[in-house]
Amino acid sequence: MQPDVTIDTLAKLRVDNPGKGPHSIIGPIAVNKAEPGDVLEIRYQSIRPYEWGAVFNNPGSLGTGLLPQDYAQGQIKYVDLDLGAMTGKFMPNISIPLKPFQGTLGVAPPDGYFPPLSPGVISSVPPGPHAGNLDLSELSEGSTLYIPVWKPGALIYTGDSHAVQGDGEISLTALETRMKELRIQIILHKQENLAWPVAETDTHWIVIGLDKDLNAAMTLAARNAIKFLATRAKISELDAYALCSIAVSFRVTQVVDIVRGVHALIPKAIFAPDLRHEMTVV
Repeated sequence: MQPDVTIDTLAKLRVDNPGKGPHSIIGPIAVNKAEPGDVLEIRYQSIRPYEWGAVFNNPGSLGTGLLPQDYAQGQIKYVDLDLGAMTGKFMPNISIPLKPFQGTLGVAPPDGYFPPLSPGVISSVPPGPHAGNLDLSELSEGSTLYIPVWKPGALIYTGDSHAVQGDGEISLTALETRMKELRIQIILHKQENLAWPVAETDTHWIVIGLDKDLNAAMTLAARNAIKFLATRAKISELDAYALCSIAVSFRVTQVVDIVRGVHALIPKAIFAPDLRHEMTVV
């Protein structure tokens, strides 16, 4: 995407390339000695975007975004980014705080999770147990993502750079941009057998649920959060269920990636320091 690209050009790209996904992707990159059953710990050390971004919705006839039936006309809106103030000028009297992150970072998916487009080729759109297009805005600089490994070498890929995104991402896109710099550290953990990706920030553990049905995604996020709390905090699942109801915030990650997402924010501050220290993801 360049600042002079029109929504008609973007819509034509979607029509001419059905199913492949619209993302610019780097990878796959093999991780030495990574095998199925391992876990990759991805630490986001530095994320620096360019000075502009764009948010858009396709014409309604393409059926993308949450409300294609409401907005037949597509639109692309370019936004100048002030990287000193870390804000985007949406309109002269509306400025948005920036929180850059990669919408997509994942590994090769397990067999059968989503039909391949051709042998060895998958769509970049649906997220899954391999992470991928999570569109999780909490994965900003300083955060960590833990991903189960499903194939030898893991095969990391990333793209879909965002300057900022609201939970839900309802029009189809975040404030899409490019990155001047993306620096990550990859740590391989052997045979940890994590079933789903988990994220971590200084203040929260973040557990996810994914499904084409939003209610099912919520159910999976809740079950994953209960399991996380029961195993890490060493409490009963009934107590974990109650704790989720009073202290854990469940948010809609996105509703536009075929597979919808819900994430659970588990606050670290509610746990005593000695227990918090023991509650590691891997």
